[in-house]
Amino acid sequence: MIITSKDNPLIKTAHALLTDPKKRKKMGQTVIEGTHLLDAYLKAGKMPITTIVSESGMANAEIQSLIAKLNKNPIIISDTLYKTIRTLGTSLPLMAMIEMPNLTLNHTIENDCLILNGIQDTGNLGTLFRTASATGFKTVICTTGTAHAYNPKTLRASMGANFSLDIYENVSIDEIFEFIKVPLFATTSHANGLIYQKNLTKPLALIMGNEGQGVDKVLLDKCEPLTLPQFGEESLNVGVAGSVCLYEILRQRKFA
Repeated sequence: MIITSKDNPLIKTAHALLTDPKKRKKMGQTVIEGTHLLDAYLKAGKMPITTIVSESGMANAEIQSLIAKLNKNPIIISDTLYKTIRTLGTSLPLMAMIEMPNLTLNHTIENDCLILNGIQDTGNLGTLFRTASATGFKTVICTTGTAHAYNPKTLRASMGANFSLDIYENVSIDEIFEFIKVPLFATTSHANGLIYQKNLTKPLALIMGNEGQGVDKVLLDKCEPLTLPQFGEESLNVGVAGSVCLYEILRQRKFA
């Protein structure tokens, strides 16, 4: 059966999960769009709750390959209906409803971790997730006020990196001080501490701050400062700055 009505309960739920953060929080679910994210999700050993494919999409070889790996058949909807609920206009017509992890920071962290303090832009957030995964960081901590890690826009920017990370959300600064037992390093443009002169070869916590305000002063006061050399007064985009820092850490450990 091919679903054609936007009033179908499943379709209404999928659309709400794509657009309404309150619905995502209430249900503990989100939606991934496109074949790349579903492929990454499956490679992480996970299985979606429900997969939705447009009628014409069922003929696509890439979609067919992914469907063959699912534990149940997808829901097929009309092309017209799919276009009304999608948020990605250029991807192959496939989306999946998935469970959102809900990790609680209640134990000591003694390994590398990336702490994201009040970052608002989902593109920056996804970029940092992606770079953290690429440079070997597995633990990411998002403080209260940081954009949602499982917002569909964040997931798209991360290109599936979320699925290889342990992401803790809504963590207070007090909890960071209580549970993070590695040295804290924070990026700042207002202190001496050129990153290339720091020893970053031991486990550490790298803290990246809000796009406008930077790292919270309460955190910053407890950190070793890291600065990046630059010409001019404008600071780097936080996604770029964090990526530079993460790759300098990797360089010192593996390529120095």
